[in-house]
Amino acid sequence: MTDHPAPAPPHDDVRRVLVLAHTGREEAREVARDCVRALTAHGMVVRLLAEEAEDLDLVGGTLEPALETVDAAQHAGVGCELALVIGGDGSILRAAEMTHASGTPLLGVNLGHVGFLAEAEQDDVESTIDAIVARRYVTEERLTLDVSVYRDKELVAETFALNEASVEKAARERMLEVVVEIDGRPLSRWGCDGVVCATPTGSTAYNFSAGGPVVWPGVEALLIVPISAHALFARPMVVAPTSVLAVEVLGNTEGAGVLWCDGRRTVDLPPGARIEVRRGARPVRLVRLHQAPFTDRLVAKFDLPVEGWRGAAERRRREVPQVEEVSVDV
Repeated sequence: MTDHPAPAPPHDDVRRVLVLAHTGREEAREVARDCVRALTAHGMVVRLLAEEAEDLDLVGGTLEPALETVDAAQHAGVGCELALVIGGDGSILRAAEMTHASGTPLLGVNLGHVGFLAEAEQDDVESTIDAIVARRYVTEERLTLDVSVYRDKELVAETFALNEASVEKAARERMLEVVVEIDGRPLSRWGCDGVVCATPTGSTAYNFSAGGPVVWPGVEALLIVPISAHALFARPMVVAPTSVLAVEVLGNTEGAGVLWCDGRRTVDLPPGARIEVRRGARPVRLVRLHQAPFTDRLVAKFDLPVEGWRGAAERRRREVPQVEEVSVDV
């Protein structure tokens, strides 16, 4: 994970920010309107998806021409210095999907429950806008997954994931029979509900719920976690970032499976399908306004109990040698 300073715009170009919002919620619409007005007041151009601009009642208003709209979501981030995402982690994953090709950095304002991927809370909107205008932010790269699906040795689908790629059973009443392979060698056969292949960023998402380890974002690794496996060996595993993970759906499996990537993109998996997962060629870039330790983020987001901690100050006090008083007879 590498931090990069905020980029300076080209000399002959305007500063442009993509704003994406969960417009199905009134709260998000209000925050989005405030952000658009604040950014345009500072001379920045705001880009919106056409349908979201309609939802926000900003089409044909007084903010034009500082507003521009795009119809094609896959091109939304081109030419933007960052994307300001208003919503929860689901909204940020949606934004990552839209901007994956352009590499546009994502800055999330959390309106959801946990918001692990978000950098700011709703109460921080004013300071967040100030930081964008003054370029007081850095970007960090997050490892992604490139996912390939094969049927009868033919490549039928390719996609990516920021959090995880999960192979799951399609029918509740049936079990999925899979063989897991790492670096071209078979590891184990599992009858299970599924298998999660995750990134460190996704370690606090589905991987966490499935019993996998929490991995700090600065660690480069791939994670693999079986879901409700009927097997003697079915432990979560952490492998090298250069490893290639493969999950084969056995041909004798009754029914089919399904591949989910970040809970957004699906591919049907008939018996015999093979899914290969490797480190993504293109990372996702997240905007950071504060250089807070990941430990603090864990404590805040999961509301972890830390009462009684005395920390470095107490440790230093214990480490300072105590000087004994010595009486000297003269």
